[in-house]
Amino acid sequence: MEIRQLDDEHCDKIWQINEEGLPGTGKVSKNEILALLDYSSFSVGAFNGDELLGFVICLPPGTEYTSLNYAWFNQRYEKFLYVDRIAVASESQNKGVGSSLYQRVKSLAGESKIPVAAEVNLSPPNHGSIRFHKRHGFIKIDEFTSGDKTVAMMILD
Repeated sequence: MEIRQLDDEHCDKIWQINEEGLPGTGKVSKNEILALLDYSSFSVGAFNGDELLGFVICLPPGTEYTSLNYAWFNQRYEKFLYVDRIAVASESQNKGVGSSLYQRVKSLAGESKIPVAAEVNLSPPNHGSIRFHKRHGFIKIDEFTSGDKTVAMMILD
């Protein structure tokens, strides 16, 4: 497995993996994925040859991204690395792909001395993601509700 930079040519596979992760990953169109890659300060994928096994897309503060969850962190933190989405293809889950991706995120944040921000669905619940984030050292700092969705706002400092 090799961790490499993502670019626009990976959009279709990113979208496919994201769709497999619904509702936990949050529904986006292919155009929205392209926009996320543009906003991103750090977006990498785990590859086996040319096959994308999983990905993480992170944003710095202050972009034009209109996510309410992202805005929540922007209102409270001057510096952070926001994990907009991390997802692993269903056939590659439970094989260390997500952990390898988060190791890269944590390494970058550590070098820059900034916290990593993320949210995880509480309603509807995403128990696997909650366990995954806790295992990687994230702590819940608040809850945020928008419409029929409640998320745990989490920080890794």
